[in-house]
Amino acid sequence: MAELVPAGIAGIGHFVPEQVIDNEWFTKTLDTSDEWIQQRTGIVERRWLRDDEKPCDMFVGAGKMAMEDAGVNPEDIDMIVIGTVSGDYTAPSAACIVQARLGLPKCGAFDVAAACSGFMYALAVGSQFIETGRYKNVLVIGGDAMSRMIDKQDRSTVVLFGDGAGAVVLQPHATCKQGLIEDIHIGADGEGAKYIIRPRGGAGDPMTHEILDERSHYITMEGRPVYRFAASKMIWLLDWAMQGQDPDKLGWMIPHQMNRRILEQATSHLGIPPEKVLHNISKYGNTSSGSVPILMSEGYHKGLYEKDTYLVLGAFGCGLTWAGARILW
Repeated sequence: MAELVPAGIAGIGHFVPEQVIDNEWFTKTLDTSDEWIQQRTGIVERRWLRDDEKPCDMFVGAGKMAMEDAGVNPEDIDMIVIGTVSGDYTAPSAACIVQARLGLPKCGAFDVAAACSGFMYALAVGSQFIETGRYKNVLVIGGDAMSRMIDKQDRSTVVLFGDGAGAVVLQPHATCKQGLIEDIHIGADGEGAKYIIRPRGGAGDPMTHEILDERSHYITMEGRPVYRFAASKMIWLLDWAMQGQDPDKLGWMIPHQMNRRILEQATSHLGIPPEKVLHNISKYGNTSSGSVPILMSEGYHKGLYEKDTYLVLGAFGCGLTWAGARILW
C-alpha cells in the first residue's frame, strides 16, 4: 500500500447574504420576543437569502474566496465536493452548478448530504483524494439556505436558522504547509432520523396540494431529544479530538453553531476555557453545513490561528449525523 500524503488547508473563504433578519422581525407575526430568543439560543440576528437569490450564489462566493486565498486558478481544481441539503435543485447537484459558474475544468463534482455535518463529511471525502495522491487541489464547500426549508409560521424552528456557506481548498500539506488534517471522525445513527426531518414532499411521498396545505414539506424538529443528543455528542467529539494530545497545544475549538447554551455546557464540562471557543451564533444563527466553515474562515481571516496549535472542529445534525476533526495549524 502506497504511503498516504498528508492533506492540508491551502485557502479558506465564506459567504453570507446581505439581508439581515433580527429577532424583532419575528415579533410581527409570531408570539415571541427578542429576549425569549436570545435567552434560549444566543441568537440576535441571522442572514437570509432574498427572493431573487439562490443557494448556489453563496456556494460560489465562498468557493471563489477560498480559491483566491489559496492562490489557485480554476483550471487547478481537480474535484469539487459540496456538503448541502439545499442546493438550487433536487437534481442536478449543487456542485455541478457551482463548477460551471466558477469556470472549473470538467472535474468530478458531487454533493454530500449530511445536513449540519455536511461540510465535515465533505472534508472527510475530499481529504482522502489528497491523501491517496489522486488529486492536488480539492475544493470543499459547506452551506445551506435554511430559510428555504423552514416553516416561517413555526416559532420553535424559524428563529434558529440562517443562510450561509464556507469553503476550503485542500492540497498536499507539503505544498501549502498549513492546516494539517491529522484526523477526522464521522458517524451516524439512523434510528434518530425522525427527530429532525422533512416529513413529506420527497420522492418517497411526492408533493401534493395536501402536503402544501398542511405544510409538512418543511423541516420539523423534536427539541428535547435533539438537545440531549447535541450536548452529549459535542462533549464526546471535543474529548475525542484532544484525547492523548497536549492540552497546551489547543488553539481553538470551532464547534457547530446550533445553540449557545449547548456550546457552553459542553466546553464547561471538559474544562475548556471560554476564550478558546469561537462563536458567531449571535450574528448568523444555525447555518447548518455552513456553520463550521464560516466560523473557521472568520477566525482565519482575523489572524487568530497560531502555528503548531490545534483547531478542533465538531458538528452534528439530522440523520442523526456527527463529525469531528483535529487540524494542526
